[in-house]
Amino acid sequence: MRTNPIARTVFTLLTLVVMTLPVMAQKQRFTLEQLIYGGTEFWNYQPDYVQCQFWGDRLVRLEADAAILIQDENGVEQSTRLFGADEVGAAGFGRALNLMNATFPDATKPQALVPTARGLMLYDWETKTAVWRQERLQGTQEFCFPARSTAYVRDYNLYVRTADGRDLQVTTDGSRELLYGQSVHRDEFGITKGMFWSPRGTLLAFYRMDQSMVTDYPQVNINLSLLETEDGSRIATEDPDKYPMAGETSHKVTVGIFNPATASTVYLQAGDPTDRYFTNIAWSPDEKVVYMIELPRSQDKAELVSYDAQTGARQRVLYTETNPKYVHPEHPIQFLPWDATKFIYQSERDGYNHLYLFDVNKGELRQLTSGAFVVTDVLGFNTKEKSIIIASRENSAVRVNYYSVDVKSGKRQMLDGGQGVHHGSLSQSGAFIFDRWSSPQVTRRYDVLNVRHPEQLRVVHDSPDPWANFDVPEITGGSLKAADGVTDLYYRLVKPTNFDPTKKYPAVVYVYGGPHMRNVDEARNWDARGWEIYMAQLGYVVFVLDNRGSSERGFEFESVTFRHLGDEEMRDQMQGVAFLKSLPYVDANRLGVHGWSFGGFMTTNLMLTYPDVFKVGVAGGPVIDWRYYEVMYGERYMDTPQENPQGYESSSLLPKAGNLKGRLQIIIGYNDPTCVPQHSLAFLRACQNAGTQPDFFVYPGGGHNMSGHDYEHLHERITRYFEDYLKPLSNNQ
Repeated sequence: MRTNPIARTVFTLLTLVVMTLPVMAQKQRFTLEQLIYGGTEFWNYQPDYVQCQFWGDRLVRLEADAAILIQDENGVEQSTRLFGADEVGAAGFGRALNLMNATFPDATKPQALVPTARGLMLYDWETKTAVWRQERLQGTQEFCFPARSTAYVRDYNLYVRTADGRDLQVTTDGSRELLYGQSVHRDEFGITKGMFWSPRGTLLAFYRMDQSMVTDYPQVNINLSLLETEDGSRIATEDPDKYPMAGETSHKVTVGIFNPATASTVYLQAGDPTDRYFTNIAWSPDEKVVYMIELPRSQDKAELVSYDAQTGARQRVLYTETNPKYVHPEHPIQFLPWDATKFIYQSERDGYNHLYLFDVNKGELRQLTSGAFVVTDVLGFNTKEKSIIIASRENSAVRVNYYSVDVKSGKRQMLDGGQGVHHGSLSQSGAFIFDRWSSPQVTRRYDVLNVRHPEQLRVVHDSPDPWANFDVPEITGGSLKAADGVTDLYYRLVKPTNFDPTKKYPAVVYVYGGPHMRNVDEARNWDARGWEIYMAQLGYVVFVLDNRGSSERGFEFESVTFRHLGDEEMRDQMQGVAFLKSLPYVDANRLGVHGWSFGGFMTTNLMLTYPDVFKVGVAGGPVIDWRYYEVMYGERYMDTPQENPQGYESSSLLPKAGNLKGRLQIIIGYNDPTCVPQHSLAFLRACQNAGTQPDFFVYPGGGHNMSGHDYEHLHERITRYFEDYLKPLSNNQ
């Protein structure tokens, strides 16, 4: 049968189209629920998470319902099931909540510490019995395995539950104004907790914070649910925070030592705690000495001081460091496991965070690491090689890699492949690292590194890309010069999905810009946030730049902002804007900016200082005037308002309220305890006085950062604001 050649051609084309449709259909579009933490589908589209714990030098892979030995103590690959959730439940202390939270505290015994529905159990998988158990405790707590004791806080007071189940009440006068066992100094100076067990658990150091002299900030509980009140009251109630603002009266901290054997407490004889900070508490290996770093309120001096743990008597100052700007210790000392007379101290005194070797009797011996890079972490020690295992940015300012540091010679050896950003844990002897890392080319990978033989790397798991079926925008990293013309700054650029270089796109600058944080690293997608991906899908260019003042680039890089927050940071961000404007596909008339916290301060500042550049901004939880911010952080970078009135005045955004031209939305948590609502409310009043028109949105009951599904709701709101006011702008506006 003969066919029409035209019909045959049409049939062939239709066949090709039909064959192509499934390929085209594979590329999906993201939803905010998939991209934003708190979204209902977020975890379904994250790289695989593999949880492993070392059992001595053995490595155990933990799943929700099973523990599997995957490496023996010699580094040889294994695949042996040790126990499961059913066996743990059969031991008679409640079902295992999640074996991924199990730990292996004793390298010599087949035992795992497992959280169960009833509490905490030490489970022996060979005898299939509960060796030890402790009923569940509520509130803040700190467990010590050698003593099987838990320190915990209940109704503001400190208690210790001993291995045999006795509850010892350490304090009796705790209250909202007198806190025990809690993190102090508003979590500054690396403080994350308030209870510190000695190595064998025979003594407990703890913080006592008297904040009775600190002014209450008048937060309000608006009674979101009438069911939460006993009487069904509709009236909002006071729910104040203790909040010491810059230049105002601050709290007083002391440190106690509790002895469970004698049920007695002594306090370190540190002197008058007024306007002083006590941080980085550490124990000597023999439990006889407590070490603490002490700073005056001016934060321009740090002293490492030793105390007698039995009497609390002050012994001596082992080391003093001063800086005309500030000293910022964040790490307790760490003793060498093979020599109880020597420890390492971390300091930025040469301009970068490095390690120094000290002797408890002779003082400082030598600097162990040096160079124009920061040590970001000390994973631990390799006892056989007598080396320290660290993470640092030596290889690149946007990478984090592992190195071994020989204590005797100071020689460093890289332990990983030199790419990406690595986070890991060290085995008991320091022979192996369980490494989780990613790079722009690696979605997420889990490796076991042999510290002595780095070439003997073993891949535990290589996660497939969970976004393989999505239309992912192009994400690149690069560098440009800071406003000083010398310093390299690193950026991330996200192009619109289905990018067309002949088009003009609106652009949004995402900014943080302050200390303690950075946004750009050589990790997966250059550390791009899910919201950036979503905005690119909607047709925006997204640009992120780590300006001077941000973290892990050295002291000079961070402290250039000292006493005038918001000046150099903005100049650097405008260098980024100049770069953006140079791109032929960026519409310079449609530039927006968004950031949260310090980034909210930067967003508002950029909108007010450069009103003809930025047309739309969304500022979340912003600092508006540093006089309203808290003592520890604010005074470190600005001194007090009494000492630096000009700096505080020039950094305040209240006098600039009349400069607002574009659309600016302020978003806050109604009960923000970090950047209190007074900031934004004062700014709204200033705008009303000046005749400008910002927009305002609050999350009732919300804190400094939104949580749960509110976080997804927040990003939908942010997105809508740019969609409503930035995208519609014409190229002539």
